[in-house]
Amino acid sequence: MRAEQQPTPGPVTSTRAAPANKAEALADWTDGRLGIYALSKSNLRKIFPDHWSFMLGEICLYTFLIIILTGVWLTLFFVPSMGEVTYEGSYIPLKGIRMSEAYASTLNISFEIRGGLLLRQIHHWSAIVFVAAMFAHMFRVFFTGAFRKPREINWLFGAGLLILGMFDGFMGYSLPDDLLSGTGIRFMEGAVLAVPIIGTYFEMFMFGGQFPGSIIIPRLFTVHILLIPGIMLGLLVAHLILVFYHKHTQFAGPGRTNENVVGMPLMPVYMAKAGGFFFLVFGVVAAMAAIATVNPIWAYGPYRPDQVSTDAQPDWYMGFSEGLIRIMPGWEIGLWGHTLVLGVFVPLMIFPLVLVAIWAYPFLEAWITGDRREHHMADRPRNAPVRTAFGAAWITLYLILLAAGGNDLLATHFHLSINAITIAARIGFFIGPVIVFVITKRWCLGLQRRDKEKVLHGRETGVIKRLQHGEFVEVHAPLPQDRLYTLTSHDQPQPVVLPPEVDENGVARKASIWTRTRAKLSRGFYGEGAQIAKPTAEEHREVGSGHGHH
Repeated sequence: MRAEQQPTPGPVTSTRAAPANKAEALADWTDGRLGIYALSKSNLRKIFPDHWSFMLGEICLYTFLIIILTGVWLTLFFVPSMGEVTYEGSYIPLKGIRMSEAYASTLNISFEIRGGLLLRQIHHWSAIVFVAAMFAHMFRVFFTGAFRKPREINWLFGAGLLILGMFDGFMGYSLPDDLLSGTGIRFMEGAVLAVPIIGTYFEMFMFGGQFPGSIIIPRLFTVHILLIPGIMLGLLVAHLILVFYHKHTQFAGPGRTNENVVGMPLMPVYMAKAGGFFFLVFGVVAAMAAIATVNPIWAYGPYRPDQVSTDAQPDWYMGFSEGLIRIMPGWEIGLWGHTLVLGVFVPLMIFPLVLVAIWAYPFLEAWITGDRREHHMADRPRNAPVRTAFGAAWITLYLILLAAGGNDLLATHFHLSINAITIAARIGFFIGPVIVFVITKRWCLGLQRRDKEKVLHGRETGVIKRLQHGEFVEVHAPLPQDRLYTLTSHDQPQPVVLPPEVDENGVARKASIWTRTRAKLSRGFYGEGAQIAKPTAEEHREVGSGHGHH
């Protein structure tokens, strides 16, 4: 038998028009190998909601990009060495002074290299704005409840970015090896030495011997430009991927539900706005750098272990750690021939506990409330009084500690007693957050009552009407339907209820301590006095006919 010969395939014809130009031809070639057309069609038209507070996250992204761009440029001229040289540059007051190569190279960047000082200032100001924007962005997420399921992991990524940004900023302004940054490194060394047993060993490892050693600047440089930025870049990419996957939360409004997203497409509207906003942020940061000098290292001089800068202060985002040290009494105890410096060790332990509490909050609230649902609608802060009060109390504590970290400057600038400022900060540490918590919670409940009054009786028109029996009343106009929906669409969960003390067979059923604790905390979140009941449809119908009279 003879095998049948298969017909030779002819050329494949396409009904698609030929590429209009080389760019389109390149796009066609890439699509044939990567499928970019299908990918773009499904993703570039993704809808994003629009609200001014969402720009806070964009500021974080853009300042991070500015930090990377300016940081790469600065590494071309910075010398991360503690080897001593004699300065012979153009800054006359320091001519002939012995200093480290790191400090000398920073002076050269500032005074010898064209545009160097401006780039240094942009880099530093971007770092300050970056951390500030992350704080503000996280508070927006916290107060609106945008950290709830399914976004808990993204909260962890965001908190990790904030913490790494704080520490990387500390390392960044420590690199010039001036008197201010050297004092900050000495502060870090003292905190490390306060750790029992391992403190001295860890200090020898960090500095390669006794402080200040000769390797701390090169090590900080490596961690500052490679390790931490690399981790932050990975966290940032993962954060953005999850934002893209879960979609953005949106505030309540007409047509908006937990199942849809109302907004603008990524291309071209959102991308055009984002591109313009990037250049706006870059311009504002550049203007700040050109107008306001930050970290003028030439005014402090090179670091010497026998000197301390008189106004040594960390950047604001590390101020609360310094405040913890300054308000803590200088207690010491002796154990087995060793001295435990509680005045430094206790604040050193509180610092990571605060960071862990920030990380764990979404899981803590979910456990307390028993809420396992997905949430894509953002809360109005007034509708979560306890959570909002906790956030306000944390901000208060942070500001008190920030002021305590600068107690010496407050004393000299306002001619006050430094001891009085320290005592006031100690008292405020304990009672300040409690007072703000109570006030904020009451404030939120008052706003809820006001919203309920608006729903039931309408808005005030300013029109005064006299009734038949002589009474003067203000005419209220009914709210439009979209406004009514916004004011009443939020959830009002009920507190967790303990199971009966006995089961159906009459056998005693004792709740565990965790169950009782959870129920008590849940009553604090959602029980009586923690929220104002929303107006019902029956209440609205009952008073609806009287809008024109009261």
